[in-house]
Amino acid sequence: MTEARLLGLFFPVCWGIWAAIWFIASFGVKKAARHEDPWSRLSNTVPIWICAFLLVVPPSWLGPLSFRLVPQNLTFYGIGAVMTVIGLGFAIWARYHLGRNWSGVITVKQDHALIRTGPYALVRHPIYSGLILAILGAVLARGDIAALLAFAFMLYAVLRRVGIEERWMSETFDPEYADYKATTTALIPFLV
Repeated sequence: MTEARLLGLFFPVCWGIWAAIWFIASFGVKKAARHEDPWSRLSNTVPIWICAFLLVVPPSWLGPLSFRLVPQNLTFYGIGAVMTVIGLGFAIWARYHLGRNWSGVITVKQDHALIRTGPYALVRHPIYSGLILAILGAVLARGDIAALLAFAFMLYAVLRRVGIEERWMSETFDPEYADYKATTTALIPFLV
């Protein structure tokens, strides 16, 4: 197998492993007491699917969107690969700490617990933090306009979801959540 082919498999394998872990971990979660309505959910998931599409389609399909903004070389690819692995690892760590409270859609679970351990001691939304870092790594490795647009779609979806989740957690856990917000940043440790 050529080096280029091996490099081409790296990101799909990383995301495939992440997806398998996510799927297996989705069993045995608590039942939802409150969930997002279908239209709101659609407005969160469509941008994520657009992001995925823009990152997985061959650049030859994208016309002018395939214009490179970052040189295509092993240095940028390697930095992007490391960012993706760290981001996916951080998201998996967060998913582990969230345990049975996790959901693929915005929900409040029956007997929902406010998790403040592990990565939740660093940021309030570490799964999103990890996924943003992983997507940024993929964007850097790919380096074209389509990848940058993919990141914009993902960022929109994450920020929208964070807004809804913040409101719901405040309603569910106030005043404990107010204290958590006062001592922990939303997405980037020590910053935002």
